[in-house]
Amino acid sequence: MNDVIRIMIADDHPMFRKGLGVLLKSLSKFEIVAEAENGTAVVSLAQQIQPDVILMDVQMPELNGIEATRQILRHSPHIAVLMITMYQDDNFVFAAMRAGARGYLLKGADQDEIVRAIETASCGGAIFSPSIASRMKTYFDAVKPARPDDLFPELTEREIEVLDLIAQGYNNAEIAERLVLSNKTVRNHVSNVLSKLQVADRAHAIRRGREAGLGQDDTERAF
Repeated sequence: MNDVIRIMIADDHPMFRKGLGVLLKSLSKFEIVAEAENGTAVVSLAQQIQPDVILMDVQMPELNGIEATRQILRHSPHIAVLMITMYQDDNFVFAAMRAGARGYLLKGADQDEIVRAIETASCGGAIFSPSIASRMKTYFDAVKPARPDDLFPELTEREIEVLDLIAQGYNNAEIAERLVLSNKTVRNHVSNVLSKLQVADRAHAIRRGREAGLGQDDTERAF
Protein backbone atom coordinates (compact mmCIF):
# COMPACT_ATOMS: atom_id res chain seq x y z
CA MET A 1 0.00 0.00 0.00
CA ASN A 2 1.37 3.42 -1.00
CA ASP A 3 1.01 5.93 1.82
CA VAL A 4 2.75 8.79 0.00
CA ILE A 5 0.54 11.88 -0.34
CA ARG A 6 0.67 13.34 -3.84
CA ILE A 7 0.69 17.13 -3.76
CA MET A 8 0.23 19.94 -6.27
CA ILE A 9 1.36 23.48 -5.42
CA ALA A 10 -0.56 26.34 -7.06
CA ASP A 11 0.91 29.81 -6.51
CA ASP A 12 1.96 32.64 -8.81
CA HIS A 13 5.13 33.40 -6.83
CA PRO A 14 7.98 31.13 -8.03
CA MET A 15 10.06 31.61 -4.89
CA PHE A 16 7.18 30.54 -2.66
CA ARG A 17 6.49 27.47 -4.80
CA LYS A 18 10.15 26.53 -4.71
CA GLY A 19 10.50 27.04 -0.95
CA LEU A 20 7.34 25.06 -0.15
CA GLY A 21 8.39 22.35 -2.57
CA VAL A 22 11.83 22.00 -0.96
CA LEU A 23 10.23 21.78 2.48
CA LEU A 24 7.78 19.06 1.47
CA LYS A 25 10.23 17.08 -0.66
CA SER A 26 12.42 16.68 2.40
CA LEU A 27 9.70 14.49 3.91
CA SER A 28 9.34 10.99 2.48
CA LYS A 29 5.58 10.96 3.11
CA PHE A 30 5.00 13.63 0.43
CA GLU A 31 5.52 13.72 -3.34
CA ILE A 32 5.24 16.93 -5.36
CA VAL A 33 3.54 15.86 -8.58
CA ALA A 34 2.93 19.26 -10.20
CA GLU A 35 3.15 23.03 -9.84
CA ALA A 36 0.92 25.70 -11.36
CA GLU A 37 1.35 29.46 -11.55
CA ASN A 38 -2.22 30.44 -12.37
CA GLY A 39 -5.78 29.29 -11.77
CA THR A 40 -6.43 28.03 -15.28
CA ALA A 41 -3.35 25.81 -15.19
CA VAL A 42 -4.18 24.28 -11.82
CA VAL A 43 -7.68 23.34 -12.98
CA SER A 44 -6.29 21.65 -16.09
CA LEU A 45 -3.46 19.89 -14.28
CA ALA A 46 -5.74 18.71 -11.47
CA GLN A 47 -7.96 16.89 -13.97
CA GLN A 48 -4.98 15.26 -15.65
CA ILE A 49 -2.86 14.35 -12.63
CA GLN A 50 -5.48 13.86 -9.90
CA PRO A 51 -3.30 14.79 -6.90
CA ASP A 52 -4.38 13.92 -3.37
CA VAL A 53 -3.94 17.46 -2.09
CA ILE A 54 -3.65 20.86 -3.75
CA LEU A 55 -2.03 23.74 -1.88
CA MET A 56 -3.85 26.66 -3.46
CA ASP A 57 -3.17 30.39 -3.31
CA VAL A 58 -6.25 32.62 -3.13
CA GLN A 59 -5.16 35.29 -5.60
CA MET A 60 -3.68 34.08 -8.89
CA PRO A 61 -3.72 35.31 -12.51
CA GLU A 62 -6.41 34.21 -14.99
CA LEU A 63 -8.54 32.47 -12.36
CA ASN A 64 -8.50 33.06 -8.61
CA GLY A 65 -7.91 30.15 -6.26
CA ILE A 66 -11.46 30.06 -4.94
CA GLU A 67 -13.04 29.73 -8.38
CA ALA A 68 -10.34 27.23 -9.35
CA THR A 69 -11.24 25.19 -6.26
CA ARG A 70 -14.90 25.26 -7.20
CA GLN A 71 -14.18 24.02 -10.73
CA ILE A 72 -11.77 21.30 -9.59
CA LEU A 73 -14.13 19.88 -6.98
CA ARG A 74 -17.04 19.91 -9.41
CA HIS A 75 -15.21 17.22 -11.42
CA SER A 76 -12.94 15.70 -8.76
CA PRO A 77 -14.59 16.01 -5.34
CA HIS A 78 -12.10 13.57 -3.83
CA ILE A 79 -9.21 16.04 -4.19
CA ALA A 80 -8.45 17.91 -0.97
CA VAL A 81 -7.82 21.61 -1.50
CA LEU A 82 -5.99 23.63 1.13
CA MET A 83 -5.90 27.38 0.71
CA ILE A 84 -2.49 28.76 1.69
CA THR A 85 -2.34 32.52 1.46
CA MET A 86 -1.37 35.81 3.07
CA TYR A 87 -5.00 37.01 3.14
CA GLN A 88 -6.84 36.81 6.47
CA ASP A 89 -9.99 38.52 5.21
CA ASP A 90 -13.17 36.79 6.46
CA ASN A 91 -14.74 37.07 3.02
CA PHE A 92 -11.95 34.97 1.51
CA VAL A 93 -12.17 32.41 4.32
CA PHE A 94 -15.91 31.84 3.98
CA ALA A 95 -15.79 31.94 0.18
CA ALA A 96 -13.12 29.23 0.28
CA MET A 97 -15.28 27.11 2.61
CA ARG A 98 -18.30 27.49 0.34
CA ALA A 99 -16.15 26.47 -2.63
CA GLY A 100 -15.26 23.26 -0.80
CA ALA A 101 -11.75 23.91 0.53
CA ARG A 102 -10.80 21.68 3.46
CA GLY A 103 -8.61 24.23 5.15
CA TYR A 104 -7.24 27.75 5.18
CA LEU A 105 -3.63 28.37 6.15
CA LEU A 106 -1.57 31.54 6.29
CA LYS A 107 1.76 31.68 4.52
CA GLY A 108 3.47 32.29 7.83
CA ALA A 109 2.51 28.80 9.03
CA ASP A 110 5.42 26.70 10.25
CA GLN A 111 6.41 23.30 8.88
CA ASP A 112 4.59 21.28 11.52
CA GLU A 113 1.36 23.18 10.91
CA ILE A 114 1.57 22.69 7.15
CA VAL A 115 2.37 18.98 7.48
CA ARG A 116 -0.49 18.46 9.93
CA ALA A 117 -2.89 20.33 7.62
CA ILE A 118 -1.92 18.23 4.59
CA GLU A 119 -2.27 14.96 6.49
CA THR A 120 -5.61 16.02 7.96
CA ALA A 121 -7.03 17.15 4.62
CA SER A 122 -5.86 14.01 2.82
CA CYS A 123 -7.83 11.95 5.35
CA GLY A 124 -11.00 13.98 4.77
CA GLY A 125 -10.67 16.37 7.69
CA ALA A 126 -10.70 20.16 7.79
CA ILE A 127 -8.09 22.40 9.36
CA PHE A 128 -7.44 26.12 9.73
CA SER A 129 -4.60 28.30 10.98
CA PRO A 130 -5.08 29.01 14.69
CA SER A 131 -5.80 32.71 14.13
CA ILE A 132 -8.36 31.87 11.43
CA ALA A 133 -9.99 29.17 13.57
CA SER A 134 -10.26 31.61 16.48
CA ARG A 135 -11.95 34.23 14.34
CA MET A 136 -14.34 31.64 12.87
CA LYS A 137 -15.32 30.56 16.38
CA THR A 138 -15.93 34.18 17.34
CA TYR A 139 -18.05 34.65 14.23
CA PHE A 140 -20.20 31.57 14.77
CA ASP A 141 -20.60 32.32 18.48
CA ALA A 142 -21.87 35.76 17.52
CA VAL A 143 -24.49 34.39 15.13
CA LYS A 144 -25.80 31.64 17.41
CA PRO A 145 -29.55 32.05 17.88
CA ALA A 146 -30.47 33.41 21.25
CA ARG A 147 -31.84 30.89 23.75
CA PRO A 148 -35.36 31.43 25.11
CA ASP A 149 -33.99 32.29 28.55
CA ASP A 150 -31.89 35.00 26.91
CA LEU A 151 -34.93 36.36 25.09
CA PHE A 152 -37.18 36.21 28.17
CA PRO A 153 -34.92 36.80 31.17
CA GLU A 154 -37.96 37.81 33.24
CA LEU A 155 -39.45 34.32 32.95
CA THR A 156 -38.47 31.30 35.01
CA GLU A 157 -37.49 28.06 33.29
CA ARG A 158 -40.92 26.58 34.02
CA GLU A 159 -42.67 29.67 32.68
CA ILE A 160 -40.69 29.39 29.44
CA GLU A 161 -41.84 25.77 29.16
CA VAL A 162 -45.42 26.95 29.63
CA LEU A 163 -44.97 29.73 27.04
CA ASP A 164 -43.57 27.20 24.59
CA LEU A 165 -46.66 25.02 24.98
CA ILE A 166 -48.95 28.04 24.77
CA ALA A 167 -47.21 28.97 21.50
CA GLN A 168 -47.88 25.44 20.23
CA GLY A 169 -51.58 25.97 20.81
CA TYR A 170 -52.15 23.87 23.91
CA ASN A 171 -54.85 24.88 26.37
CA ASN A 172 -54.35 24.89 30.14
CA ALA A 173 -55.64 21.36 30.70
CA GLU A 174 -53.34 19.96 28.02
CA ILE A 175 -50.39 21.87 29.44
CA ALA A 176 -51.16 20.48 32.89
CA GLU A 177 -51.21 16.95 31.47
CA ARG A 178 -47.93 17.37 29.58
CA LEU A 179 -46.06 18.95 32.48
CA VAL A 180 -47.75 16.78 35.15
CA LEU A 181 -49.02 19.83 37.01
CA SER A 182 -52.37 20.72 38.51
CA ASN A 183 -54.73 22.94 36.55
CA LYS A 184 -54.44 25.59 39.24
CA THR A 185 -50.64 25.65 39.01
CA VAL A 186 -50.80 25.99 35.23
CA ARG A 187 -53.30 28.85 35.53
CA ASN A 188 -50.88 30.60 37.87
CA HIS A 189 -47.98 30.08 35.46
CA VAL A 190 -50.02 31.37 32.52
CA SER A 191 -51.06 34.41 34.53
CA ASN A 192 -47.43 35.08 35.44
CA VAL A 193 -46.34 34.75 31.81
CA LEU A 194 -48.98 37.23 30.61
CA SER A 195 -48.10 39.64 33.40
CA LYS A 196 -44.33 39.47 32.97
CA LEU A 197 -44.52 39.78 29.19
CA GLN A 198 -46.99 42.65 29.64
CA VAL A 199 -49.37 41.19 27.07
CA ALA A 200 -53.14 41.51 27.24
CA ASP A 201 -54.16 37.98 26.37
CA ARG A 202 -53.12 34.50 25.27
CA ALA A 203 -53.07 35.42 21.58
CA HIS A 204 -50.45 38.10 22.22
CA ALA A 205 -48.39 35.63 24.29
CA ILE A 206 -48.51 33.16 21.42
CA ARG A 207 -47.28 35.84 19.02
CA ARG A 208 -44.40 36.79 21.33
CA GLY A 209 -43.43 33.16 21.82
CA ARG A 210 -43.44 32.34 18.13
CA GLU A 211 -41.47 35.46 17.25
CA ALA A 212 -38.79 34.17 19.64
CA GLY A 213 -38.75 30.73 18.00
CA LEU A 214 -40.92 28.90 20.52
CA GLY A 215 -43.86 26.73 19.60
CA GLN A 216 -42.16 25.13 16.61
CA ASP A 217 -41.77 21.55 17.80
CA ASP A 218 -45.28 20.21 17.28
CA THR A 219 -47.90 20.56 14.62
CA GLU A 220 -49.85 23.75 15.23
CA ARG A 221 -53.18 23.28 16.92
CA ALA A 222 -56.23 25.44 17.39
CA PHE A 223 -56.49 27.28 20.67
